[in-house]
Amino acid sequence: MKTRGMGSVYQRNEIWWVRYYFQGKLYRESSKSTKQRKAVKLLQRRQGEIAHGQFAGPEAEKVTFEDLVELMRADYTQKQNRTWDRVEHALKHLSPVFGKLRASAINYSSVSRYISARLDAHAARGTVHHEIAALGRMLKLGVLAGRLHVRPPLPVLKVDNVRKGFFTDDEVHRVLKHLPDWYAPAIEFGWRTGWRSGEVKGLTWAQVDFRASTVRLEPGTTKNREGRVFPFAAFPALAALLERQWAHTQEWQRTHGQIVPWVFWKDGRQLGDHRDKWTRACRLAGLPGRLVHDLRRSAVRNLERAGVPRSSAMKLTGHLTESVYHRYAIVSEADLAEAVGKLAVFQQRNGSLAGTPDQPQARTSTIRAQNGSSNPESESVAQSGAEALATGTHDASGTSATAFFPAALPATVPELHAHWKLNPPSLPSTSSTSPHR
Repeated sequence: MKTRGMGSVYQRNEIWWVRYYFQGKLYRESSKSTKQRKAVKLLQRRQGEIAHGQFAGPEAEKVTFEDLVELMRADYTQKQNRTWDRVEHALKHLSPVFGKLRASAINYSSVSRYISARLDAHAARGTVHHEIAALGRMLKLGVLAGRLHVRPPLPVLKVDNVRKGFFTDDEVHRVLKHLPDWYAPAIEFGWRTGWRSGEVKGLTWAQVDFRASTVRLEPGTTKNREGRVFPFAAFPALAALLERQWAHTQEWQRTHGQIVPWVFWKDGRQLGDHRDKWTRACRLAGLPGRLVHDLRRSAVRNLERAGVPRSSAMKLTGHLTESVYHRYAIVSEADLAEAVGKLAVFQQRNGSLAGTPDQPQARTSTIRAQNGSSNPESESVAQSGAEALATGTHDASGTSATAFFPAALPATVPELHAHWKLNPPSLPSTSSTSPHR
């Protein structure tokens, strides 16, 4: 049976089926019913989905959230991305909500409700933004893999993600006191070197050369794919940290009979995502809301204060452009107070008096000095004009001096001439016998 303009329904072994086209492709779908009206309703629903751009198709309706996660995992493996731990953190919150849903059920409304629930639970806007970005990427991969026809539009969460956090030395030591013994060394290393958290966690003893006193990151293992070397012979605190960690690792290997390749580890395994430990330590130290990445910004700021050339500092921290370096060199209130103090010393040294208005004589002297002119007539005009402006007197012809010298008097004679050219003064009328007529 054909339904005009909508496709058709037909019966096969007592079960009614529907047939329709989408983007030139023929779709056949069972209504799983012996009643014709059920097939007609199914056909009408499919045509409505096509008309509103919401059609997923019978095959796409079988795609689950877990299928999208596997697509995401395969994409990260193929591209050798090193931020899968961040995706896993997002999945911890996405899976309980979307894990039992079909991919076709993930739409603007369901994601909007998820965002509202996360924000009501006091999750950071930046964290929720990252979770939605991961979900959107999974849906896009579903389309690219041919498992889904369209990627539904998702809500956009506005985030004011300004990089502004940094630590003082005293604050870092306060946080370290509240961290577990297996986690504190990694945090201290990141603070002293300015290296990224992922680079610190992935560091192995093969990259530490105690003879040459260097720690090395091989090309291709960093965010910008460039290698890096950090010498620590002239950095006693960093050298002592690595020596303590090496001694601790050797002792654990002898006790458990297991080789530990990682510089920073827990129970012989590489460190993972331990932000819960970090959050607790910051709260106990009276520094809630701080980020591990703030240690990197603090290291860049310390290098700037120490007077290290920026080319060398960028090699140590792994920054490629000075624009990023400038963004990280954050000025604290102490820096501003120091700058104001330097300004006060400069003004005292030069005898500056704040709030003292310029005198007419000083102004005309400035005009002569900047103009470099020794013309007595020009100096006389400027002097008389300034005096007339200061006293409010009039010249012999009855014309106000302010007509020649307005209140916003330029500072130099060339600027004064330019002002007159744009704003001609009202000159007294000349007689018919004037030689300048």
